[in-house]
Amino acid sequence: MKRSQLRNALFILIAGLMVMSCAIQRSPITGNKRAYGYTWEEEVQLGQKADKQIQQQYGMYQDEELQQYIEDIGQQVLSKSHMRREDTQQKYKETEFHFRVLNSEVPNAFALPGGYVYVTRGLLAHLENEAQLAVVLGHEIGHVAARHSSQRAFEQQVGQIALIGGAVAGQEILGVPGGDILNLGSQAAQLLFLSYSREDERESDQLGVEYAAMEHYEAAEGAGFFSALKRISQQSGQSIPDWASTHPDPSERENTIPELARQWAEKGYEQNIVDTEEFMRSIDGLVFGKNPREGFARDGTFYHPELEFRFQYPDGWQVINQPTVVGVVSDEQDAVIAMEIDSEADSPQASVRSFLSQEGITVQGQQEQTINGLNAYRATATATGQNNTEYRFYIAALAYGGNIYRFTSYTTAQKYAGYESRFVNSINSFQALTDQNILNMQPARLQAFRTDRSAAFSSFVPQDLPMDLTAEDVAIANQVQLNETIEAGTWIKIPR
Repeated sequence: MKRSQLRNALFILIAGLMVMSCAIQRSPITGNKRAYGYTWEEEVQLGQKADKQIQQQYGMYQDEELQQYIEDIGQQVLSKSHMRREDTQQKYKETEFHFRVLNSEVPNAFALPGGYVYVTRGLLAHLENEAQLAVVLGHEIGHVAARHSSQRAFEQQVGQIALIGGAVAGQEILGVPGGDILNLGSQAAQLLFLSYSREDERESDQLGVEYAAMEHYEAAEGAGFFSALKRISQQSGQSIPDWASTHPDPSERENTIPELARQWAEKGYEQNIVDTEEFMRSIDGLVFGKNPREGFARDGTFYHPELEFRFQYPDGWQVINQPTVVGVVSDEQDAVIAMEIDSEADSPQASVRSFLSQEGITVQGQQEQTINGLNAYRATATATGQNNTEYRFYIAALAYGGNIYRFTSYTTAQKYAGYESRFVNSINSFQALTDQNILNMQPARLQAFRTDRSAAFSSFVPQDLPMDLTAEDVAIANQVQLNETIEAGTWIKIPR
């Protein structure tokens, strides 16, 4: 068989496999048939599974009243969406939607297939009213209704040859497989990493405005959040934040959303609901910025006031603090220290041996030890990764405060000798936190109130802001400029 004939035969075979692996179903938006990577039933199952991982990874914000408020607004907007219309297929109509508030200070919102919508407390802190919230929730409902994740999954299947080629190349983002250790290889992460295209985002902007306007919210208000997002971007020195790299520029959305709202007004949809007061009362007391009680890094030491421990990490390394793991990455991004609570193990020895029992791990040595008076167990091991790269691990676990804490530190075998002392020093520095000033630290919380005078916004911002917050941070959260005059009776929110 000639090479060209072989290539054509392979193409036909792969094309056939692609057709077999895709789902041809009607779009909830257009009603027309199109190809998806999953059936709707599979999307619901995937979303349900990934939802548990998202809750575990980010943590839910503990405020039942706020959670119920977001759920109520979400259901109202959902009722106007393509998922609940008269001519919508029954399987879409019957799909239950869930709206959740995540405990993250990063202003963000996203959705998983099958009806799972998330907003962070950081996003809520940067909104001004219910109308803005309705547009954001409508945007995320739009992603689910348009089945954007499933569309992207299908496109990745169609591009499988290129994907296989990339896999063979075996390039790892950090030089070490930190994605797995930092819980980035989960089903949830895979769904989130099916990045929407800019056209997907524009479609969801249109749908978000449509759904909010049909519920009579003043949809043009949604532009205010993108104005704040633009300022956050400028403050961080990026054109747009990393998580929004596939999104249209905030400036574009700031301009297009009022225009989209105007088009719906011309169609006869009165948009007169803003509901600033109800929104402000709902977020009064919201944690603003980082919550030090959940752990924070300062001058080479990681402190956790709630769990009352501390440990040191190498100079210049980046700390990634998540609810399920604290990751510390070297300045060269070629070594990782990851600390997590092992809820499955009942002893340090059991925790370390559980790690060592994984397929592909070769044990070099292990022994019991004591760390600052705490029972501990440590081991060294190796494993072979992509491109036949050999990695070397230093694993140590200890018992403290009713929990088993496990440190997994690793780099390539070639670089291990240069990092070993830093791995050992970190675990050996673990000890009880006794500094009462740190143990008693509390997060900043928003105080929402009406101003009692007309004055520049800066005059309402206290001089001694908590948690390294700046006056500009507060102005951005209120969608105003520091020198802007605030009229008496205006709702504002100030962190205390």
